[in-house]
Amino acid sequence: MIVRLLLRDLSQLLPGGRRGGSMLPLLFFLAVAMLYPFAVGPDAPLLARTGGGVIWVAALLASILPLDRLVAPDLEQGVFDQLALRGVAEEVVIAVRVLAHWLSFAPLLLLASVLAAALLNLSGETLKLVLAGLLAGTPGLAAIGVTIAALTAGLRTGAALSGLLLIPLAVPVLIFGAGALERADYGAIALCGAISLVLVAIAPFAGGAAIRAAREG
Repeated sequence: MIVRLLLRDLSQLLPGGRRGGSMLPLLFFLAVAMLYPFAVGPDAPLLARTGGGVIWVAALLASILPLDRLVAPDLEQGVFDQLALRGVAEEVVIAVRVLAHWLSFAPLLLLASVLAAALLNLSGETLKLVLAGLLAGTPGLAAIGVTIAALTAGLRTGAALSGLLLIPLAVPVLIFGAGALERADYGAIALCGAISLVLVAIAPFAGGAAIRAAREG
């Protein structure tokens, strides 16, 4: 059942699926990377010094875009009710949704970061730090995103509220992930990964409770 849920979620979230949300974050991410050099001018040292942070901010903002499609459609269509009748707990569904959400956007962002590094004049060492940080931090962003999507699924203004909630909650991930670039600190990336693991562990229980509350309400 878990594998079937994962395949179903991926078929909807990946490009070409009914929700196809992964292309929009990718295009947004690339747009930010392309426009930033025009905004600051042809200053190669400045781009190299600030480009890694720009990639992190772009990744954070890009992860907000598909939030309104992660949980709300299934709640409206009664998918969670059907799964509950089959004995599938909401926590399991949310855990699978976190994995599917991460698979739908994180690998694409990692690949796009290589292109963004060329546009932003990043060195090879900085690119390695950026990729390591994103690999450690994006699971936490996915966990926060699905949890917030579950919390706001039953609200009329859920789409607008999701972004406002995600940004402050993602600040610790951003601080350690982007902060590692200043001194090539892999210890900060390890802390970023630890925070991500905690968020991934919490997400199924917080999201599952939010789904049950929305169903009962």
